[in-house]
Amino acid sequence: MEFWASSLGQARGEANMRVLITGHDGYIGSVMTPVFLSAGLEVVGLDTGYYQDCSLIPESTRVPEIRKDLRDLTSKDLAGFDAVVHLAALSNDPIGNLNSVWTEQINFQASVRLAQLAKAAGVERFLFSSSCIMYGMSDASWVNEEAPLDPKTAYARSKVLAEQAISKLADDRFSPVFLRNGTVYGLSVRMRFDTVLNNLVGCAVTTGKVVVQSDGKPWRPVIHAQDVARAFLHVLKGPREVIHNQAFNNGEDGMNHQILELAETVARKVPGAAMECRAHADADQRTYRTDFGKFARAFPDFKFRWNIEKGTEELVEAFRKVGLTHADFIDKRFTRLKWVRHLLDSGMLDDSLRWKTQRGGS
Repeated sequence: MEFWASSLGQARGEANMRVLITGHDGYIGSVMTPVFLSAGLEVVGLDTGYYQDCSLIPESTRVPEIRKDLRDLTSKDLAGFDAVVHLAALSNDPIGNLNSVWTEQINFQASVRLAQLAKAAGVERFLFSSSCIMYGMSDASWVNEEAPLDPKTAYARSKVLAEQAISKLADDRFSPVFLRNGTVYGLSVRMRFDTVLNNLVGCAVTTGKVVVQSDGKPWRPVIHAQDVARAFLHVLKGPREVIHNQAFNNGEDGMNHQILELAETVARKVPGAAMECRAHADADQRTYRTDFGKFARAFPDFKFRWNIEKGTEELVEAFRKVGLTHADFIDKRFTRLKWVRHLLDSGMLDDSLRWKTQRGGS
């Protein structure tokens, strides 16, 4: 399937494909952008810049960018692109709980408007970064793309509503596809310590303890940021008849792990680290094992490269190389809710989550 389908490839060819990546400056976006560049694509980024001051490691690449709030885009911003990869979103449940209106406006309403603008501008492919979180707490042993959606949070609901609305825009000239990611981990310029494996490793390296904030029994699909990026690239290249208006759980079955298994892996990879379980009554007990069979059938030649052992080793090595301290680990820059609160409390963002003074870009 390493070819471009329909007029997408005929118009320019893969090497000249012009792609807009929204949220290119975020945790996943700062990993995905160099992956796309390495594949020979012409990449332009779009980001409001919430996390531009939240770097753990140096940036390796920069691309032309539109520095603008997703809610303020115009048709001119979408002109001349062959595809849009839409990552930009308020990225987790805690921020959604802080103010659900922001999540609805940005993750749902602005995402649908982006798709509408893209379609009107003649963009043929629209890849939407969705989430397995929309399955909620499943009674099924495994959840596939046909499983009932049971979103429990504002963030999860925003993904469900966006998928449903964008799907209705599909036609002969506009092909949306929805990639439902699991919990993402791995090294990134815009590092996050509020995702489970990153958190476990960061805590172990900086305190000597692997701290589990639950009984460890819930299941999660976990995927490396590099594999997310490579999968998006592969799907973007896929034949229209395979991807058109389809949802795919993004990953493979071996990525399903219980939280306790993740913690035990970290304990093995950080010599001397001690396990510590703090089972709180209000701990997140969402549990689901994700069936990735549809992705495997649609893209049989694609191979995911990362597993939790290799990913943990990468993180341990990187954290030691940069001299990560406990102060760094708990710093507000690397926890999305803490950083958004900081931007609000310092008066940099207004009560609509817009910059009071627009940040610079290129």
